[in-house]
Amino acid sequence: MLICLVMIIVVMMQESKNSGFGALSGQVDSDSYVRKNRGRTKEGKLERITAILGFLFFVVAIGLCLKVFQ
Repeated sequence: MLICLVMIIVVMMQESKNSGFGALSGQVDSDSYVRKNRGRTKEGKLERITAILGFLFFVVAIGLCLKVFQ
């Protein structure tokens, strides 16, 4: 439960990404300074925390599922 609550809070803290139709056609500005240093920004750290919490959530869910079916 704690992982879920923290993940909800972290996702709500992230900015929305309204790229529009440019994202669908693959038009991404990959050469920008912000894009290259994404991991050092607050947004980059929140994305990394979200990915880690999502991974932990699935590991715990699969572990609980395996424990129930034994």
